[in-house]
Amino acid sequence: MSGNLFNSLSTRHLPSDFTGGLTAAVVALPLALAFGVASGAGPVAGVYGAIFVGLFAALFGGTPTQVSGPTGPMTVVVAGVFTSMQAKYPETGLLLGFTAVIIAGLIQIALGLLKLGKYFILVPYPVISGFMTGIGVIIIILQLGPLLGHSGTPSLMAAFNSIPGWLAAIHWEELMLGGLALAVVYLWPTRLNVWLPRPLVALLVGSVVALWLPAESIATIGDIPSGFPPLHWPVLSLDVAGELIYAGVLLAVLGAIDSLLTSLVADSITKQQHDSDRELVGQGIGNAMAGLFGGLPGAGATMRTVVNIRAGGKTGYSGAIHSLVLLLVMLGAGKYAAHVPLAVLAGILIKVGIDIIDWSFFLRIRRLPINTVALTLLVLGLTVFVDLITAVLVGVFLSNLITVERLTNIQLDNIHLTNGADATEKGRSAEEQWLESQQGGVLLLRLNGPLSFAVGRGLRRRLAGQLSHRLMIIDLSNAQLVGTSTAMILDELIHMETANQRQVLLVGVPDKAKQSLSRLGTLAFLGSKQVVDTFPEAMAYVDSNKCEEKPVSSAG
Repeated sequence: MSGNLFNSLSTRHLPSDFTGGLTAAVVALPLALAFGVASGAGPVAGVYGAIFVGLFAALFGGTPTQVSGPTGPMTVVVAGVFTSMQAKYPETGLLLGFTAVIIAGLIQIALGLLKLGKYFILVPYPVISGFMTGIGVIIIILQLGPLLGHSGTPSLMAAFNSIPGWLAAIHWEELMLGGLALAVVYLWPTRLNVWLPRPLVALLVGSVVALWLPAESIATIGDIPSGFPPLHWPVLSLDVAGELIYAGVLLAVLGAIDSLLTSLVADSITKQQHDSDRELVGQGIGNAMAGLFGGLPGAGATMRTVVNIRAGGKTGYSGAIHSLVLLLVMLGAGKYAAHVPLAVLAGILIKVGIDIIDWSFFLRIRRLPINTVALTLLVLGLTVFVDLITAVLVGVFLSNLITVERLTNIQLDNIHLTNGADATEKGRSAEEQWLESQQGGVLLLRLNGPLSFAVGRGLRRRLAGQLSHRLMIIDLSNAQLVGTSTAMILDELIHMETANQRQVLLVGVPDKAKQSLSRLGTLAFLGSKQVVDTFPEAMAYVDSNKCEEKPVSSAG
């Protein structure tokens, strides 16, 4: 992270930052209300989350134009946390949920200070695609109840079980309102979206139409407290410490991925470079403060960030202005939001869920490798039916195994093994001619490029049929050993050759490889005479010592 405390703040762009922040706030308000309702903590929690996460991430984060607040993925996870905590601990469940949010923020701060930000954007595409699509599916299914005029369910399986009952008793007025909201967010002209964002138009149109319908048939948000939120001091207990830490890690990891992916989107539009570690610190401060004041956890919000940039936002002031506008709304306009129909919010959220789904994956599914398709669908299924952490861990693990296998095949192509017998007649080098003159007694193993631990098995397989040589030359002049594991493979090979009464020469050992082999005792085992700098020195060593043929062990 850079030495400055704040996130690229400059009053030079204040007029355009004000426009960007104001526009982002207009987009954020209906989404914050909807996310708050969907979380089970109430609409006010969504708005407070947008205020506090948005403010502190803008001031202390590492992406100047990013606008943060509650997002679809974060809401899905925190809804599960609140539901679980309230079911087990009815009296303190909500406070425990906000404690988990504070813990998530502190974890994100630690991740940023430890400079781990760059690793979160290394999550493979199939994993990101799978869990984002899974979250989109969860949002859509959970909102079917309110859309059809029924109370929402706290869990996905409960929603699945309730769908037949919902369909058998549809409340047509509320379905009409939800359908109207969906139609507005899809059909509202793009040229007007900058001045009147789709979610706000859907909220206003749906609420106005609801005034003409029988009040008793329409479920609304209900009373929303106005004013500055009270403190929600964390509730700590050894009995729930494990659950709180698990929930905190889950929220922190998801928030980090969500935010840093949005930072990449902002970079691509503004042609700037964000600071991943600073961004994690800013998001962590925002989430910790949100939990302390009863707000939902948040992350960088792609739609709000893009709107902010398009409307002129340049610096962190735009995100801060977005939060202050929302705070002013909460200080005086909460009573008006009480009349917003839940079905309208459900329609808006279903559009959010649809947008989160990676449709480009499904459109290209027939052209993608089977490994990619299978991994994406596996992560999708685990996200929907198990949980996000399991989905990400399993997805990353399997993806890394596939990647290691592919890299191993590439690295094995950089291994040259010859005794000179296969040398071509045309343009033979002096080395090849010399090897051929040894009549199979000298085997050259030349390693090129980076070599990881995964080449060990392939290397052993290639050497398995080589039994006739009396001396092996291992040329590392152009090799780069990746980690101690690769050095251990070489050490094992050298000991195996020596045990089979064959000599080994090491040629051109790079400095880093020398350090690893010295720590393992390999260089001391060989002796200084058998470690040379160049291949001609190795040739001279063999010729001068005139190595006598020794019986070869059948062990190979």
